[in-house]
Amino acid sequence: MTQKFLVLGSNSFSGASFSAHLLDAGYLVHGGSRSAEPHNAFLPYKWGKKQDNFQIHQQDVNNDLAKIIDLVTTENISHIVNFASQSMVGESWANPGDWFRTNALSTVLLHDELRKLPFLEKYVHISTPEVYGNTSGFVNEDHVLNPSTPYAVSRAAADMSLNSFFKTYEFPVVYTRAANVYGPGQQLYRIIPRTILYALTGRKLQLHGGGHSERSFIHIEDVSRATVKIALNGKRGECYHISTPQLISIRNLVEKICMKLSVDPDDLIEVVGERQGKDQTYSLDDSKLRSTLNWSDSISLDQGIDQTIDWVKSNLNDLLAQPQSYVHKP
Repeated sequence: MTQKFLVLGSNSFSGASFSAHLLDAGYLVHGGSRSAEPHNAFLPYKWGKKQDNFQIHQQDVNNDLAKIIDLVTTENISHIVNFASQSMVGESWANPGDWFRTNALSTVLLHDELRKLPFLEKYVHISTPEVYGNTSGFVNEDHVLNPSTPYAVSRAAADMSLNSFFKTYEFPVVYTRAANVYGPGQQLYRIIPRTILYALTGRKLQLHGGGHSERSFIHIEDVSRATVKIALNGKRGECYHISTPQLISIRNLVEKICMKLSVDPDDLIEVVGERQGKDQTYSLDDSKLRSTLNWSDSISLDQGIDQTIDWVKSNLNDLLAQPQSYVHKP
């Protein structure tokens, strides 16, 4: 493989899973993360046979910009995929400055240095459907941005800045916006692993607003396959949705998991108030990715939930010793 990848946010669920996908495909991969590596159960790139092709660098986009640029230059990185962000929606109301510092200011400063590197072939900016706000029907990549939370506003700001860099400097950016990702290795505060863990251990699961909001859930391996295609062959300046056409309410998702584990949903669920500014629905039209880059999702929700159940059961004792709620890091 002639391409060399840098995956920023490589200790996140999506970043670690994407790194594992790249390694399995034979690429040389550098990972960048502000945090030390967590337990191996959360690091899919530790599960395969090609770990020698991976190097981890503890670097923070907020504080280590010079080190990141030096790494990119020294290693002649051809492709950068940036998963690094403050990503929790509800918590962004409590400390909005932290979200804007990481997702907007530090990210724009990173882009301003990267645009000066002539050898960079592609910069993949992992964005979010949250920038659209609450929508009705399926929306395409040209839908107006209407963010409704500090998290979403901070992400939209970086997206808009990148668009100006593309127009002015021909910065080699492509954007992705994916539906709700899930799969083995996901953080325990996310809805699917949390539901599985709580159902297995008899704890009450809080459902905000009763779980009536609808989402599309897509397996992380399908997302990783799409992201590689976009990194290698996506058109510069373009955004690509990664999704499935199936929507499911959070309540019905939890009930589906309960059925697989022979647990009564009424024994598991505790209904609590809705989160501030939460979007009820957003549905992504992913026909552009399917038609132009010959991608399709291959792992059904039932298959993916079964895989995640197996992962939780196989690592249950270790997972119970890990933090099961989100811990904010400024």
